[in-house]
Amino acid sequence: MPVLYSFRRCPYAMRARMALRVAGIEVELREVSLRDKPPELLTASPKGTVPVLVMLEGGVIDESLDIMRWALEQNDPERWLAPGEQMDALIAANDGPFKFHLDRAKYANRYPGTDPTHHRGEAVTLLEPLEERLAQHVYLFGDNPSLADIAIFPFVRQFSRADAAAFDALPFRHLSAWLTTLEASSLYQAVMIKRTSALGVSCQA
Repeated sequence: MPVLYSFRRCPYAMRARMALRVAGIEVELREVSLRDKPPELLTASPKGTVPVLVMLEGGVIDESLDIMRWALEQNDPERWLAPGEQMDALIAANDGPFKFHLDRAKYANRYPGTDPTHHRGEAVTLLEPLEERLAQHVYLFGDNPSLADIAIFPFVRQFSRADAAAFDALPFRHLSAWLTTLEASSLYQAVMIKRTSALGVSCQA
C-alpha cells in the first residue's frame, strides 16, 4: 500500500490523514519525530518535511493539500469537494496569512524582534470571517463538512490551544462550537491515535 510519512501533532499531517481516511485509502503510516530526518524520507522528498505520500508506482506527493485533493479525487463519499473553487480563497487565507501570524504568535522565540501580541491580534482578525460563516450554518459551506473545514481546522485548533483562556474569551461562539464538533468527530479521533515514533523530521506543508 502507499506509504505516508506523518507526524501526529503536525496540522498539515492531520489534515492529510483525515482526507485519506474519509476517502477509504489505506496507507502504511510511518510516524516520525522531530529529530533526525530518516534517509528514506529524504530520498522520497529532499525537503524533508511531512506529510509525504509515496505511491505504489513510485510517485510522491509532498504537499498536504495535494494529498487531500488526490485522495478525494479517488473517492469523495462525503462530498468534501462539492463547494468547488469557492473554497480556494478561504484555504489560501489560512495557509498563508493566518499561518504566518499563528507561527509568530505561538513561536515568537523563533522570530527575533517579533511582537507576539501583534501577530495574535492579526490572527484573530483573520478568524472573524470564519465566525461569520459559521453563524449561518454548522460548517463553513453548509451543514456538512467540506475540504475547507478539514484543511483549516487543525490550524485554528492549534491557535486555540496556544492560549486557551484568551481564545475562550473571544466572541467566537460559533467557531468554538465548530472546533468542538470536529475535535469530537470519530474521524479526527481515529487519525489521532498515538503511535510509536521512530523517525525524525520537521512538519511543513
